[in-house]
Amino acid sequence: MIDQFNKAILKALQQDGSLTQRELSEKVHLSPNACWNRIQTMKKDGVITGQTVQLDRTRLGLDLVVFAMIRTRHHSAEWLETFRRHVQAIPEVIDFFRIGGDYDYLLKVVTRDMASYDAVYRRLIAGVELDSVTSYFAMEAIEEQRPLPIQETRER
Repeated sequence: MIDQFNKAILKALQQDGSLTQRELSEKVHLSPNACWNRIQTMKKDGVITGQTVQLDRTRLGLDLVVFAMIRTRHHSAEWLETFRRHVQAIPEVIDFFRIGGDYDYLLKVVTRDMASYDAVYRRLIAGVELDSVTSYFAMEAIEEQRPLPIQETRER
């Protein structure tokens, strides 16, 4: 169950995953043991799926963000699995969605520059048959990697 304490734990961890057990328990007003037990339960239940570090992409020279919108005429389970494996093998694709509307898939690609994106594009179209790929180039990142809105989730 995602109660107010679990929401507070999740919100705090999203803001700073490096909090010590003591710091986290003080922040959410639980004993360290109770806090640890709740975290372990949320890991077991799949609510917490891992821990990562957020990186500043521009300091790493990854200045180009591209949203690639893809249309396909293929919708079989076999084609989708082939496409999924193909896209997952391209490390510059950091987000990958099947969507509704005029397009079938949305990919968020992060790379150094236009030449690097062109190489990604060539790998993308070489692996599977696609109807069209439309690329939108981000001019400015207003906000990236925002935390999930834990306070708005429904209890389950």
